[in-house]
Amino acid sequence: MTRIETYEDFVKVHGLLLAASGLPQSLHRQLFQKLLSESFDGGSHFQIEPTEDGHQRRLVLTSDSMPEHSDVFLIDHAWTFRLSDAYKQLMEVPGLAERMAAIMCVDADLNSDSEEDRLSEGNAKRCVLEVLENEITEANGNVRWLELEDLDIDDETLSSLDLSTKCPGLFALSLCGNKLENVEVVVQEVTKFKNLRALWLNNNPVVQNCGDELADKVLRELLNLEIYNSKFTSNYGEWALGFCGGVYDKENPGSVDQPDNKLKQVTDLDLSNRCIHNLFNKACTPLQLPCLSYLSLRGNPLEETAVSDLLQLLRNFPSLQSLEVDIPGPLGESAVQILESLPNLSVLNGVNASKIFETEKDVVDSVLQPRLPEWTADEPLTDRVINAMWLYLMTYRLADEEKIDETSVLYVMDELGSALRHSDEPNFRVAPFLFMPEGTLASAVSFSILWPIQNVQKGYECTRDYLFGIGEDKQRSARLTAWFNTPENYFIREYEKHLRSLKSKNLTFLTLDSCPTRSLHRSETSALRVYTDIPQVEELLTRPEFVITTDPRDAEIIWTCTQVDEDMKKATGITDNQYINQFPFEACIVMKHHLAETIQKAHGSPEWLQPTYNLETHLSQLIGDYCVRKRDGLNNLWILKPWNMARTIDTTVTGNISAIIRLMETGPKICQKYIEHPALFQGKKFDIRYIVLVRSMNPLEIFISDTFWVRLANNQYSLDQHSLFEYETHFTVMNYRGTLNHKNTSEFVREFEQEHQVNWLDIHSRVKKMIRSVFEAAAQVHPEMHSTTSRAMYGVDVMLDSSFQPKLLEVTYCPDCGRACKYDMEAIVGDKEVVRGRDFYNYVFGCLFLNETTHVSPL
Repeated sequence: MTRIETYEDFVKVHGLLLAASGLPQSLHRQLFQKLLSESFDGGSHFQIEPTEDGHQRRLVLTSDSMPEHSDVFLIDHAWTFRLSDAYKQLMEVPGLAERMAAIMCVDADLNSDSEEDRLSEGNAKRCVLEVLENEITEANGNVRWLELEDLDIDDETLSSLDLSTKCPGLFALSLCGNKLENVEVVVQEVTKFKNLRALWLNNNPVVQNCGDELADKVLRELLNLEIYNSKFTSNYGEWALGFCGGVYDKENPGSVDQPDNKLKQVTDLDLSNRCIHNLFNKACTPLQLPCLSYLSLRGNPLEETAVSDLLQLLRNFPSLQSLEVDIPGPLGESAVQILESLPNLSVLNGVNASKIFETEKDVVDSVLQPRLPEWTADEPLTDRVINAMWLYLMTYRLADEEKIDETSVLYVMDELGSALRHSDEPNFRVAPFLFMPEGTLASAVSFSILWPIQNVQKGYECTRDYLFGIGEDKQRSARLTAWFNTPENYFIREYEKHLRSLKSKNLTFLTLDSCPTRSLHRSETSALRVYTDIPQVEELLTRPEFVITTDPRDAEIIWTCTQVDEDMKKATGITDNQYINQFPFEACIVMKHHLAETIQKAHGSPEWLQPTYNLETHLSQLIGDYCVRKRDGLNNLWILKPWNMARTIDTTVTGNISAIIRLMETGPKICQKYIEHPALFQGKKFDIRYIVLVRSMNPLEIFISDTFWVRLANNQYSLDQHSLFEYETHFTVMNYRGTLNHKNTSEFVREFEQEHQVNWLDIHSRVKKMIRSVFEAAAQVHPEMHSTTSRAMYGVDVMLDSSFQPKLLEVTYCPDCGRACKYDMEAIVGDKEVVRGRDFYNYVFGCLFLNETTHVSPL
């Protein structure tokens, strides 16, 4: 097709894309004109502004107004990539890391003054003295509130300032962001102010290194102190509440002989994150706070007061209408229950009570704090971008008439697009759009398109819905955790409930009397006819008991790599009387999310299955698990696997919770705790492919092949963050990418035993027990798997941890047995004779259809 030049041709080629984008038809022609002229005119209508202390940007409308559906804007894609290439591109593409760092606001410290321009030690001390003298002068010698912040004050400087002599009446002292290190020096100086009500030493080395010791000594000496490092002390009272209620500040710090009842006019009181253990206090009463209409208790444990007593106290405040509190938290686990206990409330966590009763949501929150990127001063720019990019990434997947791309394309919008922040009630919408100027996919250029979906006025922030089209039925609130600090307590409670449920599962497995299936071969003169679409079977099944047929209707045995469903049966003429190499409902073990569910229903959480979550149904529980591990300082590396893809396609290892949640957008996945300390072979990661033959699910009649093989990674194992992007470090399947380095099984076992001083037969015994448990679970949880005309072969992939305990990775239907057919292998168990590769399918079929046990062992 020639280049698109008319609107009619544009619509003809892009009709489906236009419909999928959601762009109103009234804007289609305008979009075409801007694409044709490559018109990026957003700068004439919008302005990017810094926010969140420079850690985010926002987009503001500069035009006088912009009516709904009145215009459409092109947004360029500043970076388009596959995830596996991200780190490499940031390192190699000139200017890419710098531009991404600027878009993601992780370069702020690099734009500050250089070390040479900073204050010298002498200049710093002179600066402190100047600030101090100015404070004394402005207060007419009676300084009661003193802020000496970010002035490079060290222990020696603090002692030399003689603050207690110059400012004896201090009520509030802030020394935040300095270089104080010595506990004794700090305690000696600050405890001279016996009337001190508030002391801030945040962001000093002494707090980070000796926090508990320092706090203990300070609080023992300063009996009137009510706020220490932004937290309330156990002695908090009228001054601390007045500070949070706006009564006391630098202009009005209070005094020793101040009158009572200063709190009577307070209407709004923000007590969030003050480490309050007990709300019962002589100052925090309805009598002292009769006008209180808004109260925030977020982030406080309040564990020293019973829920019923807290609710009673809050009910007694006559004017209280709006409350903010953690849910679940000190007032209970349900927003509806809290409102029922506090009937005077009209707003809870920023949401109208009527809406909460209408939706019946347990957890509500209208204002979530953004999850801002974190980095250290010495962290390279590329690493900062890798960590922050999940707050900005978008995704699409290419497809044509024949197939869909195996991995998704990720992209970051340009500066304008990336400045659009989230809102549940957005005024703009964004959609990806693939423009094909030559009418072919090969000529495609990707953009995003932006248009107003509300009437927007000058100065308004422009927002989009990060989860457009995703409601609570798809875990919307939990998915917002990718961008916002959502209530951790809620997720931890969900995780704990999940854990209790798993621990309660322990099905009893009945030992059935052996009732072996009968052999299919009934005559020495007639062979069993086999239909197969697998070349290896057609070539290597050479036993006289079997003969290959090209017509599935003529076969007694169907051995296929394709799923045999009702449609296939109708198309090929396959009947229920033919033997098929698959069991009904075997998805319960060969699809990863069903496999985990099957095992968890039967065994709960066995040691051989890593903690596993179906992200489509158990995201909240996964987030809770992540939060607990982070809280307890445990390893938090996870592996994400698509439900039903092999060969590690679209598989990712990450310790970033935003990444875990955002990767849900690339297709349904499980999230499994990564085995961070696997057993290694000569420093490299490996797993083992076992072949399991199933004659019957009821009674359970299964065998393990004496032939198994090891799959080795090519690189030395590492947990370095950069290595997570190296396929040949963390993955072992090299048949389809990378370089395959085959290791003979018997050689591997001998060398492994020697390297680790272990007995492989002990490991093999544990593996067999684990595999038996997997199929017992399937038989017990899914009895519908049983079929008298099914015989199947499965690949079971196993990894060993550093204690040589087996861990189940996955179960594969119709596994690739190329290695088993290509290489002769010395059996590790049994008579240890050599198993010829060309005989592999001969003994597989002998076991499944002739009831033989050559080169296999019953489980």
